[in-house]
Amino acid sequence: MTRSVADVDWAIWEPNIRATLLFVIRDDQVLLIHKKRGIGAGKINGPGGKIDPGETAMECAVRETQEELHVTATGVAEAGRLWFDFFDGTKIHCIVFRADGFDGEPTETDEAVPLWFSVDDVPFDRMWQDDELWFPSLLNRVPFELKATFDDDHLLDAQLSVG
Repeated sequence: MTRSVADVDWAIWEPNIRATLLFVIRDDQVLLIHKKRGIGAGKINGPGGKIDPGETAMECAVRETQEELHVTATGVAEAGRLWFDFFDGTKIHCIVFRADGFDGEPTETDEAVPLWFSVDDVPFDRMWQDDELWFPSLLNRVPFELKATFDDDHLLDAQLSVG
């Protein structure tokens, strides 16, 4: 069954997961991870995870990056927002951050393997299917919002707003 973005009543939609992603972009390179476990295991993504009670989204993004890569992001700013409605009932609201630098040395952990890519050679074929839609806005510092429907890890439909 195909479920489009228009099929979701976003006015009353409530996430059951609130999460973040953080992308360090420096010298035309982006720091990504090969995710070892959890939602998206096996995919390439930015570090991130679930927001803890009492924690701001930015605090979560910085904490998750520290936990997953042993680096502290610097120059962190909100870049965009994502709403994911999965066929199985999972509903994720994700705030995406961009960082211009970091302190420390990216290190493999039990959660992630750090990977550097040129911004011109981002491996979209190994990432979530929606990433290719909003990533150019992230790179160009253009605010974005994306609503998407998924069946497991298959993108069913997406609607991107920029600016």
